[in-house]
Amino acid sequence: MKITRLEAIPFSIPYTHPLKFASGEVHAAEHILVRVHAEDGVVGVSEAPPRPYTYGETQQGIKAVVEKIFAPQLIGLDVFDREKIHARLNRTVGNPCAKGSVDIALWDIIGKVLHQPVTRLLGGYTDRMRVSHMVGFDEPARMVAVAEMFKEKYGISTFKVKVGRHPYSLDVAVCRALRQHFGDTVDLYIDGNRGWSASEAARALRAMDDLDLLMAEELNPADDVLGRRWLIKQAKIPFYADESVSRPAEVAREILDGSATAISIKTARTGFTQSQRVHFMCESLGIENYIGNQIDGQVGTMASVVFGAAYKGTAERAGELSNFLDMSDDLLTEPLRIADGVLKIRERPGTGVVIDEEKLARYRCDA
Repeated sequence: MKITRLEAIPFSIPYTHPLKFASGEVHAAEHILVRVHAEDGVVGVSEAPPRPYTYGETQQGIKAVVEKIFAPQLIGLDVFDREKIHARLNRTVGNPCAKGSVDIALWDIIGKVLHQPVTRLLGGYTDRMRVSHMVGFDEPARMVAVAEMFKEKYGISTFKVKVGRHPYSLDVAVCRALRQHFGDTVDLYIDGNRGWSASEAARALRAMDDLDLLMAEELNPADDVLGRRWLIKQAKIPFYADESVSRPAEVAREILDGSATAISIKTARTGFTQSQRVHFMCESLGIENYIGNQIDGQVGTMASVVFGAAYKGTAERAGELSNFLDMSDDLLTEPLRIADGVLKIRERPGTGVVIDEEKLARYRCDA
């Protein structure tokens, strides 16, 4: 089953409200729909969400690297020659989301050819995951109201709280308001997107020591090597690396250097193949990991739950699978549904994604 064509379609769907966090602010999902075409008309689909302020990738950059750099190297290869495919992808430095999207689309083809859901091919642990929702910057009362709505409407009881503002006291006040409102009926954790210094993060953690937080993520930059190590040595909760671990080698570096005690896996940047390697590395070292979110649309979210449900270690923790709810629309023929705090895979060959061509035509921005 040979690869015949790679296609990268830019699209833009507005968010219902701006999403704000320490590393930036976004008003629309300006993403790429990647299609890998193979023989016999089989097509694999995935979503690439550019994050220029995190990985340096842009919408037009992903389109160019997929169609101009990757396509000439991959066309003619068999979809099952995965190591050869990755060797050629890795000739290009960086571009994690472009590479991840091609990998996911190839797995989608493999599932379709073998008539199996990709979750089963990866590991087959379960068919569902509990959902965590990200709450962005706002005043304490409004952030509490948002969390309350998601809890009531979708049954979500785990929340990631975006922090990293200056002064840090506002973020502490938000976390305290959430804990006071919900008591022990919800789980809370924080994500700084590298917004604090090590000393600010240490101070904030001390101020929140009584809030029973699950974990903290990327509170200060990983490039602040000594500050990061100093911070983690005194942290009383797991410290997750996220933006600093865009490939398996970086995972090894952060863990062995004492710069993280746990890992966020995002299929948008490591696909299924590299995410699998990250998960197995963590499992071998006794390191926790969970499924993060690249502010994915429903196509990308389906990829996340497909991977996360495949393994015991990822399926046992709530994954970040709900940010598509902040989008005003999406591209699937059958929208994803979160009920009782759970998102299920679809028992179809491949990843279960079916694109609504009319919606794609409406939102694509290359015509």
